[in-house]
Amino acid sequence: MPSFKIDTSTAMVFVATAPTPKLVSQKTGERAMDRETGAGLSTVGLLISDEGEGNLYQVTIPETGLPEGLAPGTPVRVVGLKARDWENEFNGQKRHGISFRAVAITAAA
Repeated sequence: MPSFKIDTSTAMVFVATAPTPKLVSQKTGERAMDRETGAGLSTVGLLISDEGEGNLYQVTIPETGLPEGLAPGTPVRVVGLKARDWENEFNGQKRHGISFRAVAITAAA
C-alpha cells in the first residue's frame, strides 16, 4: 500500500507519551524490528498542532531515531513522517486504519 508524506514544517509538535517498545506479539514479548536497518521499533505519542487544530498520533520510530530523555511536553521536530493505510483480518473480522511512521525525532530549535 502506498504511503503519504505529512508536512509538519508549520506545526507545533510535542511529545505526549514517552517512547515504548513496539511488540510483534504481546504473548511472547517479541519486539518489532525495522526491516531495512534491523533497529528495534518504538511507539511515541505526539501531539501535532497546526492551523488551530491539534491531534494525537501514535508514531512508530526506529530506536536509532530517538534522542535520549524524551518526556511528555517536550517540543520536537519530526523527520520523514508518513501515513499508510492498512487492512487485515483477525478472527474473521476485517480491521482497517492508518499507521504513522517517522525516520526520527529531533529536539525543536
